[in-house]
Amino acid sequence: MTERGVIRNREFAKQLRNFSGLVYENISPTDIDGCIEYKNKLFVFIESKYNGAKMPYGQRLAFERLNDALEKSGKPSLFLVAKHDSEDDIDVANSIVTEYRHNYHWHFPEKIITVREASDIFIQKILGRDYLRSKWIN
Repeated sequence: MTERGVIRNREFAKQLRNFSGLVYENISPTDIDGCIEYKNKLFVFIESKYNGAKMPYGQRLAFERLNDALEKSGKPSLFLVAKHDSEDDIDVANSIVTEYRHNYHWHFPEKIITVREASDIFIQKILGRDYLRSKWIN
């Protein structure tokens, strides 16, 4: 059995996606680097940016609307933007969160926090278990 979460087919992972046939007016597709749907109770989305590059306006707007729509539907949602400086495989779990969206607003972490730490805190907060005792999410 293959280990979960690892790259299964490196050759397929190297393939670039061409979305040029899916442009509508000035709107084109965007990608999401990671998505955790946790037991039909919550969502965590992850976008990794090299050296902390800023998200393009359209990508940011799409993520805001997706996050807010899920929140409005009753599904708690956290959207993490993280930075990395890797030229090789990216260790997403240990990437540093630069900003996050939750409860209809963008926030900046009050301390250095990894994607894994932020995800753990959010999942525990939603599930009602407060053993991590962090106050970084509003």
